[in-house]
Amino acid sequence: VSASLNGVRNSPRKMRLIANLIRNKEIFIAMNLLTYSRKRKISFMFKKLLFSLLSNWKKKYNQSYFLYIKEIRVNQGKTLKRLRPVPQGRGHRIRKRSSNIIVFLYNKK
Repeated sequence: VSASLNGVRNSPRKMRLIANLIRNKEIFIAMNLLTYSRKRKISFMFKKLLFSLLSNWKKKYNQSYFLYIKEIRVNQGKTLKRLRPVPQGRGHRIRKRSSNIIVFLYNKK
């Protein structure tokens, strides 16, 4: 079972820090880790995704124990390009990156 979240307005590099923290963990332990993480916004996004994943699993298999996060992919989404004015009439490009997240779940018996 999988769930995805596209177009999250955080850079993939920052999202991967939290993704590496919860990879291969039991889903309820992962949610607990996210509750006490310092990166609040990113943790909230991952918790939202894990609740969706849990809901998908319950709907399909009607059980919710011994569930582990099999795989987390954090890919780069669309990049918004902005210009920042600098001296002598020039402009430097600012890239506002976004992320696409895919999480897979499996049952370990």
